[in-house]
Amino acid sequence: MNNTYEGKVMWSHLDANMHLRHSAYADFAAQARIAVLDSLGLDFKVFQKLQIGPILFREELVYLREVGINDNIKVTLELTKSRPDGSRWSIRHEIYRGDGVKAAVVNVDGAWIDIVKRKLAQLPEDLAEKFSHLTKSKDYEELSA
Repeated sequence: MNNTYEGKVMWSHLDANMHLRHSAYADFAAQARIAVLDSLGLDFKVFQKLQIGPILFREELVYLREVGINDNIKVTLELTKSRPDGSRWSIRHEIYRGDGVKAAVVNVDGAWIDIVKRKLAQLPEDLAEKFSHLTKSKDYEELSA
């Protein structure tokens, strides 16, 4: 399973200081999550059929270095915490510039939501099994149910 996403910084990603704007880091991290989930078979067609989707409770960005226009970036994804059934989880992203320098760390805490009932939900067992194959961090912690 590939736990990385690669992209290119475009003009629309820049702020007035001509470097990657704060919300673009979050956008790249979100795209990395969606791409990695898709690679596990947890794509939006499945989510639409089940009427569930991922939801975030917290998003923390730690900025380390500037990223400029036309820079290639790599975003990694590691599961840092989760319940055994995958119903609650935390993910850490590290964003690297094209020269290999770590530019930011994005930490998110999330769960699954039933988009009809607007209540927290669980993945079906087969999808929870797929979700469990996310790359786990060295400091991974299993949460109690």
